[in-house]
Amino acid sequence: EVKPTHVLNAAGITGRPNIDWCEDHKPETVRTNVIGTLNCSDICSMKNIHCTVYATGCIFKYDDAHPLGSGIGFTEESLPNFSDSWYSETKGYMEQMLKEYPTSLILRVRMPISDDLFHRNFVTKIAKYDRIVNIPNSMTVLTEMLPASIGMATNGLTGVYNFTNPGVISHNEVMDLYTKHIDPTYTYSNFTVEEQAKVIKAGRSNNELDTTKFMRDLPEGIVINDIKTAVDLCFQRMKVNLTTLGWLPDNLPAEFKRN
Repeated sequence: EVKPTHVLNAAGITGRPNIDWCEDHKPETVRTNVIGTLNCSDICSMKNIHCTVYATGCIFKYDDAHPLGSGIGFTEESLPNFSDSWYSETKGYMEQMLKEYPTSLILRVRMPISDDLFHRNFVTKIAKYDRIVNIPNSMTVLTEMLPASIGMATNGLTGVYNFTNPGVISHNEVMDLYTKHIDPTYTYSNFTVEEQAKVIKAGRSNNELDTTKFMRDLPEGIVINDIKTAVDLCFQRMKVNLTTLGWLPDNLPAEFKRN
């Protein structure tokens, strides 16, 4: 009936309130993250329709070949090395099969950040925690990156792409910018990955993705900033948006306030 030229598939299940949910709902997780995603790409391939899949880069962890702080990121050819969560494990399976479809564009999104406090925003998630780990990671600022995905789809690009702003930024750096631009009263403390593991069911992925291929094939007219610049600009836009909503300067919802 529709006869689309392009399909954009952002469906996926991460669980509520977080990916720990997937540990206790494995069939449901497979049904969406593997079967559902593959089914969509399979049908698109049969009909010769371009399919963009907003996937994940949370299928890697720092290792001896890609040490923390080295600047050596995982490339599109790297095989998943992180399976400490069922969510990431299913996503790793899915990518290996998905990349065999010639009409699919697979974008590895990581820790997506938006210009608001929407509940799926990475900032919103960690702002509600009393303690956070402090590890540099590749992240995706959606306001900059989503237009790039539309251009990539329009240009007919296919295969796997690391879909993050260049470089890495730590949890502390993100929340320091939150404090600077959004809530000067906000405070946080850190704990180690080992301490974090005691209060979560599933491990969390920490990694740096190499964006050389993405930046090389970036559609004309699209500007992508390094992650630290992009996050700073994101918070500047967020401040304007939340002020317009009436949340700022001093009316943030109770869920964002410390006792």
